[in-house]
Amino acid sequence: MTRPEELTLGQRPAGRTLMTADWLLAYHGEGHCLVPRGELVIEGGEVVFAGRRFDGEVARRIDFGAALISPGLIDLDALSDIDTYVLVTDNQPGWAKGRIWPRSYVERGPYEMYSPEELAFQKKFAFGLSLLNGVTTAAPIASLYYREWGETVAEFDAAADAAGDLGLRVFLSPAYRSGGMVLEAPGKIVPDFDEARGLAGLDDAIAFIERQHGRHGGLVNGMLAPDRVETCTLAVLQRTMAAARDVDCRVRLHMAQGKLELETMQTLHGVSGPRWMADHGLLSERLITPHGTHASGDDLALYAENGVSIAHSPLVSARMGSMLHSFAACRKLGINIGMATDTSPPDMLMNLLMGLVTCRISEKASDAVLSKDFYDAATLGGAKALGRTDIGRLAVGTKADISVFRLDDPHMTPTVDPITTVVTGGSGKVTQAVFVDGRLSMLDGKLPGFDIRAARARAQRQFEGLIAKYPDRSWQHPPVSEIFAPSYPVLS
Repeated sequence: MTRPEELTLGQRPAGRTLMTADWLLAYHGEGHCLVPRGELVIEGGEVVFAGRRFDGEVARRIDFGAALISPGLIDLDALSDIDTYVLVTDNQPGWAKGRIWPRSYVERGPYEMYSPEELAFQKKFAFGLSLLNGVTTAAPIASLYYREWGETVAEFDAAADAAGDLGLRVFLSPAYRSGGMVLEAPGKIVPDFDEARGLAGLDDAIAFIERQHGRHGGLVNGMLAPDRVETCTLAVLQRTMAAARDVDCRVRLHMAQGKLELETMQTLHGVSGPRWMADHGLLSERLITPHGTHASGDDLALYAENGVSIAHSPLVSARMGSMLHSFAACRKLGINIGMATDTSPPDMLMNLLMGLVTCRISEKASDAVLSKDFYDAATLGGAKALGRTDIGRLAVGTKADISVFRLDDPHMTPTVDPITTVVTGGSGKVTQAVFVDGRLSMLDGKLPGFDIRAARARAQRQFEGLIAKYPDRSWQHPPVSEIFAPSYPVLS
């Protein structure tokens, strides 16, 4: 019997490897099935068996004990920078706290607030955090508020290499936009467009995908990422959806997610974002739309009719006072839902619990949704959104993307059902091991060739450097002490 700690980080075990634990979540028939003391056998980057007993020869056996062997979690909106939204959690209104560019900053000329080295570092740091939390597939997302305009090809070349180095499956390309929101006066926010710049960003993203897709043994995959529906012109979105068909990739577009967006879309187009997209034939199964917390019944019907997937981020939405109405209602309409974290730490298990709670509150019913429904969303739903059947499940021939969650952590309740246990009482901290494409990418908080604790200290310094620049792009340019007040008085 091989102990987990005897495996080598960053490498695939040679030959067939059998894993067992108190519980295995395998895919049989049309869905997940729990297998007590089940056995999972992988060889290279694939699953060759997932069930009760394997009769063939294996090179090694690993027993994870009181644990759940699960398909790896899929994060459709994985924060790939150092979380700036935490700055406005208790500092409102956002327009006064650097979340919207004031006209004075635009006229002076927006600039990159991170260096190329810092941008590359934060991607790798974020990818490491994803692995620590049991995420095996991530679609990176970052804020454009502190950027000169969009994301750069150079930082995404670095991101692709970071994914390859750490062993994380990613769907990505540089985000682009044809406009941004500008603060003209307190509470007066208007769009400001530069369509040529948006089209150039799209061209860069297409070229990136054509060059990077399939690298690092298939870990790097293309996905087009126009920023937000209200910051994109029709020409940019039409060319985006056409390009997605040409290069055969998914598109992620933030839509139906906030009051400002709804107001802007009404001013610009007289309809909601989903209706505007539908009117121009731009909704399809290729489209992944984060949040949906401000989607109307008509909007959701359009999603269902056109096969659009929702990337559900219940934690970050609830933190700012909104929620999807509702996870259960969307499922009844036939809308595919995948899960997303969109914040740091990228704790998917915490998001599953928040989703369970907010759905039951929205529906005013404790039986409106079950823990397994959210676990399906974090695995099968995410895979469907990405157009994949070889991830998000453990069955013969699927990718060996595996997360192992401890069930005997002293902070967790005793187990009668492991899915209920990890959803209602777990967190990313109970992740014991992660395999991606058969490669051991995380074990007991350690990553291959990357000291996450030292990286955390560097991230803190980088974050403090960013905060120091906030007065440049805040209304009337007050000092940092006025933009971000401490929760309690600070004694000198």
